[in-house]
Amino acid sequence: MEKETESKKEQKPSWVEKLKTRWQVNSTWQVFVILIVFALTGFTVMYGKRWFFGIIGFDESTAWYTKTIVWVLLILPIYQVVLLFYGAIFGQFNFFWNFVKRTFGRIFFFLNKK
Repeated sequence: MEKETESKKEQKPSWVEKLKTRWQVNSTWQVFVILIVFALTGFTVMYGKRWFFGIIGFDESTAWYTKTIVWVLLILPIYQVVLLFYGAIFGQFNFFWNFVKRTFGRIFFFLNKK
């Protein structure tokens, strides 16, 4: 019974191995660096929200739907730029450049007329 359990564990790849395969990276270290870059980008964008809204003049009296629309329209390009910035700092620029190209390709697929 134990041998069956051990063989099942060996057959199922870990989440890190799945990410290595999906992202086509060579090392576990790269996976963790990429995850750190995603985390830093998310925190930076979320903490920069209040500052950004202050610059464009939003305050407590601004309607929530206006804030939401502006945030959704601006978050995508801002997030991508910050992602590339952190990716470059952590030596993974090529990975994130390809990631950004794929993301925009999926979003703006209708513009890719061949």
